[in-house]
Amino acid sequence: MKLFKALGSGAVRSVKAYKGVIIIWFFYLVLISLLTIPARGALKTGFGNSMITELLRNGMNIEVFSDLDIQLKSIITSFTSGFILVFLVTVAMNAFLSGGLFNSLKDTNNNLAVSEFFRSSARYFWSFLGVTMLTGLMIIVLGILIIGLPFGISFSGGSGPGPATSVILLIGMIIFSIALITLLLVVDYSRAWIVRTDTPSCFKALGFGFRTTFRFFLSSFPLMLGLMIILVLFTWLSLRLVGYWNPETGAGALMLYVVSQVMFFIKLLIKTWRYGSVIALMEMHPEKAGA
Repeated sequence: MKLFKALGSGAVRSVKAYKGVIIIWFFYLVLISLLTIPARGALKTGFGNSMITELLRNGMNIEVFSDLDIQLKSIITSFTSGFILVFLVTVAMNAFLSGGLFNSLKDTNNNLAVSEFFRSSARYFWSFLGVTMLTGLMIIVLGILIIGLPFGISFSGGSGPGPATSVILLIGMIIFSIALITLLLVVDYSRAWIVRTDTPSCFKALGFGFRTTFRFFLSSFPLMLGLMIILVLFTWLSLRLVGYWNPETGAGALMLYVVSQVMFFIKLLIKTWRYGSVIALMEMHPEKAGA
């Protein structure tokens, strides 16, 4: 069956592309520091050497923030500006690194060279960024139309939330989830086509992505749905583990950090598995990468 063959091939490709996953993991590690280091500095400036850190050690304490005044504004400003910077850099970095990763996944016998990874990342950057931005805009518009608009209309009568509103919201979320998975297929097929044909054109790629997604929807959608469920469940389990882990010593905190990084690396491997599986499925189609 094509579905299981694609999943198996995608798993093999993702394991062989481990060097690319390590590169991406390292870049994300550096990127997160852009957010955490300024925020930590702002907290240190606002809190200083006081008992506030002791109050925060056992959980959130609202009395801490009631005495910060101007310092709290500084902390919020620092965090917000850092978050916006990280978001923008993340979009660009993801488009850049995805080019190298997709190039390393297109051949099951490919032995990744780091220099080739970055050459491919640079070559496909603008086309990958174009695909990401255009589909991201589509996702935002669909979210507004499918969830935001009906939800807003249900509140326009002034009756507030009720059973009807909950049903509308549930139906909207289901429809939006189906649309989101479909667009993810379009994105992956588009990027796979760019690398396979070595044609850095985001509009032609999106045309191929939409055409291939809907032509082979019955085989493509279950593959993407299954991998997304695996990714969501693993993310949920990771958050539960980290959330309940309360280290009491420096060694425990270090172990928590190491475990969280390992889980993040596995999450990247699952995403790479998804990319490799979509590429493998595309190669099984009668219209491989021709259009």
